[in-house]
Amino acid sequence: MSADNASSANAGGGRFDLNAIAASFPDSSDTMLLDTYLTDSASRSIRVFRVYRGVPAHYHTQCDEILHVLSGEGTFWIDNPATEAAFVPGQLLVFPRRAVHALPRILRAPVIFLAIDTPRRAQDDITFVDPEDGTPAEFIAKI
Repeated sequence: MSADNASSANAGGGRFDLNAIAASFPDSSDTMLLDTYLTDSASRSIRVFRVYRGVPAHYHTQCDEILHVLSGEGTFWIDNPATEAAFVPGQLLVFPRRAVHALPRILRAPVIFLAIDTPRRAQDDITFVDPEDGTPAEFIAKI
């Protein structure tokens, strides 16, 4: 994120170059996702994140999560694995708080989302349905 974007994020508003932010993600990660917060306040957070591998069934207890697909293709489901469907750039995925969801497959990388969370999403707000699937530290890290 540029200095202008960083100062805007602290103020809660601003202009962000999503293409530049998406291009700044590394090619690999030790975590399932890497993200960067564009805004972060008690009422909402706006993030850009990249998915590096399939994400098992999980949910968030603190926020609704709204995802706009910026790049890549994969599959997701919400509430029922039998509803697994593809996503492509330009689509919007909405996951209400506590709704179990997964992104089991990456079909074309890089998979990058713009996320709007209401209220804000804390970095550790992740509960895996099967605790063996991971921990918050294995799920996501900030860049």
